Amino acid sequence: MTNKSAVIPSSSPPVSLRTWIGVLASMLGAFMAVLDIQITNASLQQIQASLGATLEEGSWISTAYLVAEIVVIPLTGWLSRVFSLKRYLLVNTALFIFFSICCAWAWNLNSMIIFRAAQGFTGGVLIPSALTIVLTCLPPSKQPAGLAAFAVSAVFAPSIGPTVGGWLTENFSWQYNFYINSIPGLLMLTGIWYGINPQRPQLSLLKEGDWWGIITMAIGLGSLQVVLEEGSRKDWFHSPLILRLSIVAAIFLILFFWIEFTSRRPFINLRLLGRRNFGLASIVNVSLGVGLYGSIYILPLYLAQIQQYNALQIGQVLMWAGIPQLFIIPFIPRLMQRIDARFLVALGVTLFATSAFMNSKMTYLTGHD
Repeated sequence: MTNKSAVIPSSSPPVSLRTWIGVLASMLGAFMAVLDIQITNASLQQIQASLGATLEEGSWISTAYLVAEIVVIPLTGWLSRVFSLKRYLLVNTALFIFFSICCAWAWNLNSMIIFRAAQGFTGGVLIPSALTIVLTCLPPSKQPAGLAAFAVSAVFAPSIGPTVGGWLTENFSWQYNFYINSIPGLLMLTGIWYGINPQRPQLSLLKEGDWWGIITMAIGLGSLQVVLEEGSRKDWFHSPLILRLSIVAAIFLILFFWIEFTSRRPFINLRLLGRRNFGLASIVNVSLGVGLYGSIYILPLYLAQIQQYNALQIGQVLMWAGIPQLFIIPFIPRLMQRIDARFLVALGVTLFATSAFMNSKMTYLTGHD
């Protein structure tokens, strides 16, 4: 089943080693940022006990990271033009390492939440920047290899996050969930500094910034993320906090969409969603992201609270979600040259949906039959 118009040509100009170093360094950053979304899930009980937090309070350790990350990701494209991509990446990578170490040194729950939010705000920059570097630094025939590397960070990293976190917690301590970012972070700094060409910053864009769009987006997405993360624990709209934040999210997101569709210079061109391929691809990506990150978040909680697994056992279970990806991802660039990418996406989404439905039937008796 081959669609010639969708197959990537195999011939291409050579890509220098220096460029590949820059691309792989950016992938390492995206991998770290995504890994840190899930790395604490298997260790939440130990972190909560160390900080003197309850289960409900400890949930903000993950929520703070995600809220900050979801707010900064849409801003990254514009801010990388303002400050130049290379400089913006270097600064945020250095800050990501710094705030990771601060998380390990957190002395109470409030300090942990603040440091996790700062870590998410800087780590969120690393994810879209990696994709930008693939699309701007590599020729079209080499982009499937770059996108496969990006898939490692987007899909494989959250699958092994609880495994890595559980192993580090059981063999060392939960603080090493954050210390682990130091060495890869330094490697990324070196690779970005060497492999990415410098660009001139465009500080004049700050005067022309779509500030009302940015403000409404930040408030709307931030509120929505808290609702989605904390809603189930607070009985949804029976909680005054969730009810108020839902209203805030609805109002500000409506304003955000109105501003972006009517502004002459929106910082996010939402009109692109009207293009069939881009719009459908966005729907698929959002749906897959909800399913993937939702399942990777819920499953460790189920194993810890219902099955009474420790951090290492949780990691060992979730490891089997990541191992197949590790073997399949290297073949994706080759397959994209020979098979219609739409077929590959449809097959992957179908397999993932089937596995999600199978997991939905798990109870406290699962594994004891």
